[in-house]
Amino acid sequence: MSQMHSQDWDPKSDAVLRDQRAACDEMRERCPVAYSDLLGWSLFRHEDVVRVLNDPETFSSVVSKNLSVPNGMDPPEHGQYRPVIERYFAPHAMRAFEPQCRSIAADLVHSLCGRVELELMGDFAHPFAVRVQCAFLGWPASMHEPLRLWAQKNHAATLAQDRPAMADIAREFSGYVMGLLQPRRDAGVSGNQDVIGSLASEQVNGRPLNDEEIISILRNWTVGEISTIAAAVGVVAGYLAEHADLQRQMRKQPAMLPDAIEEILRLYGPLLANRRVTTRAVEIGGRTIGAGERISLNWVAANRDGRVFSDPKSFRLDRDASANLLYGAGIHFCPGAPLARMELRVAVQALLDGTTGIDPIAQRPPTSAVYPASGFATLPMHIKFETQPINHP
Repeated sequence: MSQMHSQDWDPKSDAVLRDQRAACDEMRERCPVAYSDLLGWSLFRHEDVVRVLNDPETFSSVVSKNLSVPNGMDPPEHGQYRPVIERYFAPHAMRAFEPQCRSIAADLVHSLCGRVELELMGDFAHPFAVRVQCAFLGWPASMHEPLRLWAQKNHAATLAQDRPAMADIAREFSGYVMGLLQPRRDAGVSGNQDVIGSLASEQVNGRPLNDEEIISILRNWTVGEISTIAAAVGVVAGYLAEHADLQRQMRKQPAMLPDAIEEILRLYGPLLANRRVTTRAVEIGGRTIGAGERISLNWVAANRDGRVFSDPKSFRLDRDASANLLYGAGIHFCPGAPLARMELRVAVQALLDGTTGIDPIAQRPPTSAVYPASGFATLPMHIKFETQPINHP
């Protein structure tokens, strides 16, 4: 049972929303275990976050009444579903999907040709995330716009904590899945064996996955993939636009791009936090947290912790990335990390290959995303191609 506590901070205050990274850095040093009515107990230090990730018996991932496969499960149930999920992100699957991913990214960049300015989030990052997710799942192009709008509504309802709207949005997604799943089931083994069709033939504990489990898996993939990939593409592109020397280096040395992406995203996390709930009373950072209380793991603050990362606010290509919590740690390490890494590499590489320069627009600064999102809401940019259009008076 959650207890009554006084607030140490307000994650939705104007001061926090103006600069979430600075606010998280400040909390890590001032009050590393902090209570808020919105999030419960927030943990900001790398050491405390890693402790939680490596102790699923004390810090449960079952934080919602809704089924969440497998990230909202604890052992042993988590271990029964995890192998089913991991197969879809195996190296051979990523190699097979990469050419299609490259084509999507290249087509989007080509569609920008002739432009002088763009709003990168709306013109590239979000369309890329939606199209590549549909392609990965084997969903038709007709799903691009419904899925984009659904992701927007889901974010707005989560921000407002509008429970009735969140329930309606969940039902809407279930309808999309069932509309695609049933024809594949009717077709049987001779039908379309894309991801959704393949999930219909998966088994756990000697029985096929049921509809609720399939919907949960696809919802987790879709919510996480679309929002986080779009945010990450924006963060990386925005950083390269602001740091011309690094942008030039990445154009000349594309093999270094994966390391650069990991370090940029360590500095400017595309995902703010993740949740747990305590199964017993525990002490963290001198604070006593009772059983059944909510825990929020602040990825942004943990990945900028100077106790773990020397000169943590500086970009360093030679940094040891083993402590980077970009994809989590422990048994719940993100199973989709191989897909995310490939998609980010391909998207940023297409943007660099298809242009001769991306630069910020001084008169139109970017706007930051707000909780629960991170990164940019809008990201205006100058974009240069090999041959720029002639601007007639």
